[in-house]
Amino acid sequence: MCLLLGATGVGKSLLVKRLQTILQRRARGTGGTGGHLGVGGRGADVGDAWGERGEGTRDAPGAGSPWGLRELVGIRGGIWTPRALLCPALLGVLDRRAQLSSQDGKGDLGDPPPTRPTVGTDLTDLTAHRKITIRELGGCMGPIWPSYYGNCRSLLFMVDASNPTQLSASCVQLLGLLSAEPLAEAAVLVLFNKTDLPCYMTVEEMKSLIRLPDIIACAKQNITVAEVSARTGTGLTGVLRWLQDTHRTGR
Repeated sequence: MCLLLGATGVGKSLLVKRLQTILQRRARGTGGTGGHLGVGGRGADVGDAWGERGEGTRDAPGAGSPWGLRELVGIRGGIWTPRALLCPALLGVLDRRAQLSSQDGKGDLGDPPPTRPTVGTDLTDLTAHRKITIRELGGCMGPIWPSYYGNCRSLLFMVDASNPTQLSASCVQLLGLLSAEPLAEAAVLVLFNKTDLPCYMTVEEMKSLIRLPDIIACAKQNITVAEVSARTGTGLTGVLRWLQDTHRTGR
């Protein structure tokens, strides 16, 4: 059993649906995240074209533009702007997004399916070499999460990387989970989701703010941290790989 926890609105339901889509496409032989939405794809949006240059992209300005296509950066809604007009801090964010995408290509998963905040609990079976059952618990159920800790082999804990004001509450939740005796032997994957969205703090700054390295060093559990975007698919193959490795044997 894998528990999927996090505050309301962090994207838990979308994560599960995207993982299902990737596995379904793999089963059909079409690939899970082999596509690329940014260059030469559909209309660019945040996460689709962060840090992407505009070679051959139909949303970029034409040949008559005074700016070379290699100097253009996709922002939101198909809008392109010259790199020279962006502040260094924003350029750093764009380059970081491009780096993440190149490490684990964005999935051509189509538009995000509609989701609603989880009220109660949802069970989903993923078949990745073996069946993995994910139990998603609504954020509003935080006070009774401990009722579901039994028989938990792994834990996915999601943090909204686009909303630093939620960090303190997420940190308290994470500390509570790590101190729970039934979860002492569970493998933990902390997911900073929504990395495709702009934010005035970097993920590294957020980790430092909640002293995540110290939490990892002191915890009994084996903790892994990843930056993902359930909306675009960035990093989700890594999540599947982690689940497969964690649930390779045993219950």
